Amino acid sequence: MRVVAIEEHWTTAGIDQALRSRPVGARDESVALNDRGDIPARLLDIEAGRVEAMDAAGVDVQILSVAPPGTHGLPAREAVALSQEANDRASEAVRRHPTRLRAMTTLPMSDPDAAVAELRRTANAPGHVGIMSYGRSGERPLDDPANDELLAATAELGRPVFLHPQIPPDAVRAASYRGFDPSLDLALATFGWGWHIEAGLAALRLILRGTFDRHPDLQVVLGHWGETLLFALDRVDSLSHVATHLERRVADYFATTIHIATSGMLTPRLLRHALDYTSVDRILLSGDYPFHRFDAATLADFLHTLPHPDDRHKIAHANAESLYRLDRLPSEADNQPATGIAHHVKERP
Repeated sequence: MRVVAIEEHWTTAGIDQALRSRPVGARDESVALNDRGDIPARLLDIEAGRVEAMDAAGVDVQILSVAPPGTHGLPAREAVALSQEANDRASEAVRRHPTRLRAMTTLPMSDPDAAVAELRRTANAPGHVGIMSYGRSGERPLDDPANDELLAATAELGRPVFLHPQIPPDAVRAASYRGFDPSLDLALATFGWGWHIEAGLAALRLILRGTFDRHPDLQVVLGHWGETLLFALDRVDSLSHVATHLERRVADYFATTIHIATSGMLTPRLLRHALDYTSVDRILLSGDYPFHRFDAATLADFLHTLPHPDDRHKIAHANAESLYRLDRLPSEADNQPATGIAHHVKERP
């Protein structure tokens, strides 16, 4: 069984330095979460060391995505240059490892026109199959009309948008996420709660803005099992009574436009809950490397909570291959040595 992991992070030294050199008050404090253990070295490696880690985990293909917050919080000129550099480096990595890597395009969202230009520039670049984005660049939300040309181009090119969490705005943090010690403040505003509310809200705003009515081919991926939004879908759907400008009910967009990724959370009960709200065809495997690192046995145990082998294949690789239009994937004969979950899966009834 092939394994395709779609949200596997990396960064460049230039992006990392630019984020850390921002003045106090403009700096994204979540960058500090990249400093634990061997994460810094793993983020910078998209060559042999990463492929070795993939082999050890039984992952055949990683789709690379620049770690948060990407270039979203940088001034436009700097964001443009660093996004171009990152995209070119990703293309080179894919050229060197054509059966193992693909990439999400990094866009300079602080300049919407430049973001469209960079998307067009990379339209035929080797291995670019999607876009990593966030719900907000500065004070501008992704659903702002200034970004509509970009979203139209994204739909036209068939590039799914992975809507990644980001730290809440400072005013929101001051009102809701501070008052503890600094480390707990940051944790609460990021992986403990704030990240997920921000990403779920961004997806909901895209729906309410009518984005998917204007661009019905646009596809969005939400990590962490839907960033709390999926499990609140019954309640969220009540917005349909007010958002009468939409062509469909709010919840209906999840059947046609929203995909759900695991983000390293290989928890059977979350899978069971997700299947109450969405189809197995819209669930994707993401490891969230190097922040999470699953092994082949853990993945096999997770997949075996699905009774039907076809459903296991869908989550392990087939859904990603379809959504991201992956080609030139390794054949069965090429799966050397990344066949880490095969014997775990085949030997079990």
